[in-house]
Amino acid sequence: MDRVIEQKKWPAKRLLTIGGILALVLLIAASYYFTSGKSKLNVPVDRITISEVKKGPYKDNIPVNGIVLPLKSIYLDATEGGRVEEKYVEDGAIMKAGQPILRLSNSTLMMTMMSQQNTVYNTLTQMQINQNSALQNTVNKRQSMADVQSLFNEAERVYNLDKRLFAQKVIGSQEFKSAENNYNYLKQKKDLTEQILSQDSISRTQQEAQDRKSYQGSQEALNIMKQKVNDLILRAPVDGQLTSMDAEIGENKTQGQRLGQIDVISGFKVRVNVDEHYLSRVFIGQTGTFTFADKEYKLIIKKVFTQVNTGGTFQVDMDFVGAVPQGLRRGQTLQIVLALSDETTAILVPKGGFFQQTGGNWIFKVRDDGKSAYRVDIQLNRQNTDYYEVLQGLKPGDKVITSSYETYGNMQELVLEK
Repeated sequence: MDRVIEQKKWPAKRLLTIGGILALVLLIAASYYFTSGKSKLNVPVDRITISEVKKGPYKDNIPVNGIVLPLKSIYLDATEGGRVEEKYVEDGAIMKAGQPILRLSNSTLMMTMMSQQNTVYNTLTQMQINQNSALQNTVNKRQSMADVQSLFNEAERVYNLDKRLFAQKVIGSQEFKSAENNYNYLKQKKDLTEQILSQDSISRTQQEAQDRKSYQGSQEALNIMKQKVNDLILRAPVDGQLTSMDAEIGENKTQGQRLGQIDVISGFKVRVNVDEHYLSRVFIGQTGTFTFADKEYKLIIKKVFTQVNTGGTFQVDMDFVGAVPQGLRRGQTLQIVLALSDETTAILVPKGGFFQQTGGNWIFKVRDDGKSAYRVDIQLNRQNTDYYEVLQGLKPGDKVITSSYETYGNMQELVLEK
């Protein structure tokens, strides 16, 4: 008798087929999940810097370097060229106004001065000769005037006498006419002699003025030459310290060559180099601070040199506000924080290495649980030595990663591992 065999509903072959299909579906789903989601990177917390965004006072400033200079420096240039014969002091000496520093020699200048001295002596001698000649000429003319005056007086007496006698018919007309002609002749001669004497006086006055002018001109030229010779001895123009001395015995110096400078040691100023991009934002009256011997000091801009140097910078001079640091030395470099604006209130994020990779366009923001951080778009504005000013994307209290993103690539999320 035959027995009916019951057929199995799920044969092994079918089960294996179904299992393979499910495994393939799970594999595809897992692959889609891991490839289509955000890229993540595990980052140890102790290797990053997490900073808090805050709202606080903001002052726009930039770091600059300044060189300490004397409050006033006077350059010492060679007024006349020459050979260095003698040095009276060395570089760094404290000088008094008028104190000699060094002596130059210039034989050409000495010869020129001697020639000018001879010119002055010759001019003076000629002036004296002219005076003596003019005086003798005047004496002669006065003598001639005296002779003419005497003859005229006699002729006038005879004429007046004959005039009366002729009127009385005591003498004839011929005798009277002779006396009249003699009188008129001597009168004309007397007038001419007076005119010559007057002209001689004017001419003598003019000659004396010309001689004096010539002598004064030659004397002034001699004084100038003497001053040039005196300038061969270089002297301190003011009280101060001699610095940058550049002269050795036997060395030849040309006219106008820099020999050194005198630093007025009554105070200091700081000359600062500023990038040319800030030229339109730097003005007289702006302040800066620096730290010296663990103490902060303040400076104020007193002068702006608007000319841009070859290195793409311009210079400003700053004076100390209040006390000057003890122990400050000429030529010392100071690291200064220069304020470009007044203090305002802003949302701030601390500066860090993240900016180099993001350009300030985005940042990793830490989630509230502190276990991960994700990219958020931000907008930054101004910056100073410590902070960036945030315009959009962050609010006070947010925590962000401000350290470098150099190894993060294009990661969208960071898993923070403790």
